[in-house]
Amino acid sequence: MAIRPFEQHTPQIHATVYVDDTALVIGDVEIGEDSSIWPMSVIRGDIQRIRIGARTSIQDGSVIHVTHDSRFCPGGQPTLIGNDVTVGHKVILHACTIEDYCLIGMGSIIMDKAVVRSRVTIGAGSVVPPGKVLESGFLYVGSPVKQVRPLNERELEFLEYSAQNYRRLRERHLQTIGADNAAASAPAPSPKPPRPAPKARTRRPAPPKRG
Repeated sequence: MAIRPFEQHTPQIHATVYVDDTALVIGDVEIGEDSSIWPMSVIRGDIQRIRIGARTSIQDGSVIHVTHDSRFCPGGQPTLIGNDVTVGHKVILHACTIEDYCLIGMGSIIMDKAVVRSRVTIGAGSVVPPGKVLESGFLYVGSPVKQVRPLNERELEFLEYSAQNYRRLRERHLQTIGADNAAASAPAPSPKPPRPAPKARTRRPAPPKRG
């Protein structure tokens, strides 16, 4: 895995987090217990902070970044992600806030200062414009995103299931890495001693013929 400091900031990652070898985490980033960062994801906290809670999964190819301090955004804007959040493949989260138990559909984009309240599902490919606040308990879809309907009981239950499913998958990957590391560090088996060469057979002389 690539975990890099930036200036005075070094990523703070809980010991139970799975970070794939191909993911990149830079700078002022904190990641809570049992979370998972999947292949080719980039979490770049160079010009503001990024906080990711517990049991949250950042899936393959996702990008998380922030906004710098300027007269257009005094103080800059961090990205804050809560607990038990599922961030789907190739999502972009930029200087926004995602509260607990949300599911961000594949390929979605959430822009600066947008806020996604707890227990929200965002459909794949949606775009949340800057500053928009998504109300808790609803399904949102579209570009720009629109509120479609309240989540039903099964969908609300799935938000918790999804987080726990990725927590368990994280554990399986960590176990696989542990097994591979153990195999790599095990001493090589001793070579077998060479087999002794077979003894040469000597032919006995034929007995003399009697006349």
